[in-house]
Amino acid sequence: MRRVLLALGALATMAAFPELKAQGNYPSKPMRWIVPYAAGGGVDVIARPLALKLADVLGQPIVYENRGGGGGLIAAEFVARSTADGYTLLVAAGNTHVFATLLNDKIGYDPVKDFAPITKFDTTPNVLVSHPAFPPRNIQELVAHGKANPGSINWASSGNGAGSHLSLILFAQQAGIKVIHVPYKGGGPATTAVLAGESDLVLTATAIVLPQIKSGKLRALGFAGSKRLVTLPDVPTIDESGFPGFDSSNFRGLMAPAGTAQSIITRLHGELAKIIHSPETVTRMTASGSIPVGNTPQQFAEENRREVAIWSKIIRENNIKVD
Repeated sequence: MRRVLLALGALATMAAFPELKAQGNYPSKPMRWIVPYAAGGGVDVIARPLALKLADVLGQPIVYENRGGGGGLIAAEFVARSTADGYTLLVAAGNTHVFATLLNDKIGYDPVKDFAPITKFDTTPNVLVSHPAFPPRNIQELVAHGKANPGSINWASSGNGAGSHLSLILFAQQAGIKVIHVPYKGGGPATTAVLAGESDLVLTATAIVLPQIKSGKLRALGFAGSKRLVTLPDVPTIDESGFPGFDSSNFRGLMAPAGTAQSIITRLHGELAKIIHSPETVTRMTASGSIPVGNTPQQFAEENRREVAIWSKIIRENNIKVD
């Protein structure tokens, strides 16, 4: 009888505190990572290996699902409306949680209220690359070419309203040139278009294009970080090329729908942070031009708020609009 009473007491405790049950059983089935871009982009380079490592640690498969389109909004809205049980998660990026709030009047989710941050994987400053046949060989020549041939430059991006789109608008306005924006469904397709000569330029994550730069299939014109990368020491920053303060970086991280049990958030953060800070991951990320992060959920949320404040100021001061 005592054992029965103890069992009933345990069940009552779990009913009163569902997070205990979630922590004890989670994960008990495959998880889904929803990626807001087409396959082959900078997000995949960073996130896929982490998903594989985490699946091994948790003992459950992770289904890695690319849902490109809408500048990342389609995938983010899907996850925001999913059940908050820790089994459907969003690989978040600047487009889904910073620029979406600034450039779209109507989106199907609230980037703050509808998500529970878990951890930021990394940050990766962008690099401006061109097809080798494109005449300009550096930022100064690009500006001169744009002014001499207004409206002749085809500039690819990872989507209308995406961070790469916003950055090209800002650069074109500061440089005083007109370019033709060519949106694609992700950084991978945009880069492929430049490799094929369909577009002249793309400002994209270093992780996507580092091998093509080193092989000569793409030419790096300028690096959009605060300092030169160790992996590309000869590529000047856009800042030092005549555009003080120009900085365009990507981030990748994991978020759950709002309302997900804190025990699940804590478990995922703890395991991912260990993976991100492991020597193997640090070496891999650094070699691809990425900076490992693995911060806390609270730090992740605060950094997003800061990014929104920075870019909203830039947008207001430059009167940037999305077509």
